[in-house]
Amino acid sequence: MKPSIRCAAMARPGRALLAAVLLALPGVGRPARAETPVVLAPHRAVYDLTLVAVTGGDTISASGTMTYTVSDACSAWSTQQQLKLQTVSRSGAVTEMVSDYATLEAKDGHNLVFQTVQTANGRPASRVMGEATMTPTGGEIRYTQPRAHTVGLPAGVLFPMAHTRAIIRAGEQGKASLAPVLFDGTGEDGAQDTYIMILGWNHPPSASPFPALARLPSGRVHVAFYTASSHDMRPDYEIGMRYFANGVSDDLDMDFGDFRMHGTLRSFTPAPEGHRC
Repeated sequence: MKPSIRCAAMARPGRALLAAVLLALPGVGRPARAETPVVLAPHRAVYDLTLVAVTGGDTISASGTMTYTVSDACSAWSTQQQLKLQTVSRSGAVTEMVSDYATLEAKDGHNLVFQTVQTANGRPASRVMGEATMTPTGGEIRYTQPRAHTVGLPAGVLFPMAHTRAIIRAGEQGKASLAPVLFDGTGEDGAQDTYIMILGWNHPPSASPFPALARLPSGRVHVAFYTASSHDMRPDYEIGMRYFANGVSDDLDMDFGDFRMHGTLRSFTPAPEGHRC
């Protein structure tokens, strides 16, 4: 499971966001294997975020941490993410952004309860809360914060965990790309179009300091996010990462527009064995 990319992007001052389209894909033309279930792993992951590049704009320094927890609630996935990001502007102003994001996503893909709360220098900045439901013919989002309103969803929209599962399944099948529509509950503007490029899917062992990950297949992916129904071909924001077959991600490349950050998986703790539903 990837940490909520949009949530991370929105946590920067000004809500600028992320980009990508890459080159030849090792997976192109490979025959699809027999489909096996994608088994996602409950876990806790902590990422260190470091500045990679500044490409103009007002930000000259940035650093942070991101903690992401996935729990198996039997018929649903429970996720919690906290992002702490400190930025320094050219004038020397320091901004401490904290974003707390939580979801409860039904495993059948029919329901998502979501909440995103953000603060800037300890002051409330935004709050998005509500519940989304899906049927085979479409669905709707019922927002309760920041204002009560309803937004429709087209058929086929995926919630975050289902989106992750779709990426991994595509990688295992040798596909080069896919373009699912995503609703993750981080904004009040409904679903987003996504375009994912899969840059090969590799057999284990993987180069990882965590034994539980090193023995898994993995692949590099690039995800671009677009405003639904927009004619602008430029992505709103984008991210690159390595996905393991259990849905855990590492080696994050997060493009915030005027600066880029790298996310290193500092700690990875699988959920204890023995949980039974």
